[in-house]
Amino acid sequence: MSLRKRLSMSSSRSVSPLVFATAPTTDSEEWLKTWQQVHARDLVDSPVVAVDADTTVEEACDLLLTKNLPCVAVKSKPDDSSSGPWHGLFDFSDVNAFLTLAATRHKLATEELREKPRLQEILGAARAGRVSVHLVSNLSEKNPLETLPYDATLISLLGVFARGAHRVLIQAESPSTEYLGMVSDRRLLSWFTSFAQQNAAFLRYLANPLGSLELPSMYLYLSVVAAKATECVLDAMRLMSDEGVGSIAVIEEETGNLLSAVSVSDIGKIVVPAQSNQILSTPLHQFVALIKEPDGSTDGADKYPVYSVSPTSSLYYTMQKLLATDSHRVFVTDDAGLSSPSFPPASTGNLSGIISTVDVLSLFARIANLPDVDPTRMQRHRRASSASGSSQSSRSSDKSSFARSRSSSRTSLGRLSVSGDVPGAVKGLRSSVGSFDSFQRSERAPERK
Repeated sequence: MSLRKRLSMSSSRSVSPLVFATAPTTDSEEWLKTWQQVHARDLVDSPVVAVDADTTVEEACDLLLTKNLPCVAVKSKPDDSSSGPWHGLFDFSDVNAFLTLAATRHKLATEELREKPRLQEILGAARAGRVSVHLVSNLSEKNPLETLPYDATLISLLGVFARGAHRVLIQAESPSTEYLGMVSDRRLLSWFTSFAQQNAAFLRYLANPLGSLELPSMYLYLSVVAAKATECVLDAMRLMSDEGVGSIAVIEEETGNLLSAVSVSDIGKIVVPAQSNQILSTPLHQFVALIKEPDGSTDGADKYPVYSVSPTSSLYYTMQKLLATDSHRVFVTDDAGLSSPSFPPASTGNLSGIISTVDVLSLFARIANLPDVDPTRMQRHRRASSASGSSQSSRSSDKSSFARSRSSSRTSLGRLSVSGDVPGAVKGLRSSVGSFDSFQRSERAPERK
């Protein structure tokens, strides 16, 4: 049976239930009273590390890596009084978008550049030899700048995260103009996990299987963004940038089974410090091995975090897995045979959907009766305005059988051959202009090692 047939069949085997499980009204009213008493400031899980607007992308990326930061806040330029103290945020999603642009900028049509003045500005700065971080802040469109006042509650956090944001800055008490720190969606998810351990009724609600809950991408195979294990790192970077996601599934070519996942954080932590641009042409199955390599080398433990659950997994188990794997999403498979800790897994079943941290928090936002709950809105927007400029031609049919369905207007950013040293994007971002001018187009695909 071909892989394409097998995957299409897997999407038809899972059928969404007609009646979704809901939280009992009496219980949910009690939960809501507790949630309204929790202040957002009590959930701060990272400091606000600020950089000037004119800090280079290289310097900002070094800061993310050396300080192990989730993101940095970019200050507004001194002559910009309209945006407040902050221009925006910068994290590994933006690093991925920047590197993808660097590697594929020769594919951008003149007409497309006219429609995207921001890309023109970045390319111009690169030619001048210095790309400031304010130009690349939220290039991925995954980092909207969200702030909440000192007295904001957990309910306010739910309202922000249920619409797709991942971090919120919390203001200090007036009259101070400082910020106490940032709260991540992961921290809020962790709070709800702890709340369940103290509230039996809420724990019972979380015991519902995923298949009985109203989750937007639970049974939608076409929502799964995936790449073959034989595709290369640059393919994965491009795919994440095109589709507006922070991670993709990596699928075994012969069986269609889920091998692992690759995220923008993996790109930032492995690709950026690489000493050779050949990392871009590394097959994903080898790249996954590089991601897992540190596991066990420092603490003697053999780890293999499996990034998938099944429709029968409970919501509570799924929340625990999201936290344990330090990921924003896990994949839903038809087969839950995931007990083996060895690498690679023998079988992980067929992909049928995805569950993200935002999806879970949106369930709780609905319990709180919050308006405008749409966890897919930001992702739809990102796909419509892909930072890598992939709107001119379609992907090959072979790749589209592994990745989610795309309209025929989407483009392949092409197979690239990268030659010579890369002093910029790949080799520590040491030269912003090198990020763009060291990548040359070739008629042949890169060699696979």
